[in-house]
Amino acid sequence: MRRSFSGPARWDPFEEIRRTQERLNQLFEDFMPMEEWGGGKVYTPAIDIKDEDDKLVVTTDLPGINKEDVQINLKEDMLEISAKTRKEKETEEEEGYLRRERAYTQFYRAVRLPASVKEEGSTAKIENGVLTITLPKMQMEESTKKIAIE
Repeated sequence: MRRSFSGPARWDPFEEIRRTQERLNQLFEDFMPMEEWGGGKVYTPAIDIKDEDDKLVVTTDLPGINKEDVQINLKEDMLEISAKTRKEKETEEEEGYLRRERAYTQFYRAVRLPASVKEEGSTAKIENGVLTITLPKMQMEESTKKIAIE
């Protein structure tokens, strides 16, 4: 049996760049998942819900978003968080050459809350890219009724 030697494999730098780009895309997708929603890409940030006796505390990361760009809706036991931001930057590189860059970011997340909450007394704040929503729970009145046996 005779073996043939084809020589060392050729390294393709463009293939290496493509594979690295795929790995980076997957890494960013794991960090900030995106979904197709309404014809475009929308970030669906992770949400933490903490049950603290008489209230629920909801936190989510919204990096680079100002409070004016965030909308929070409460519909029965569903909490909706949406945000849109648009940034434009224009610079003059050399005489006569302009560069204009635009960035559009959308966030949307809806979650079912584990308990009934009331709008009155609810608060929300955004600090260092983290949105924190505090929702007071509804107090269920437990009224015991006795039924007489005939």
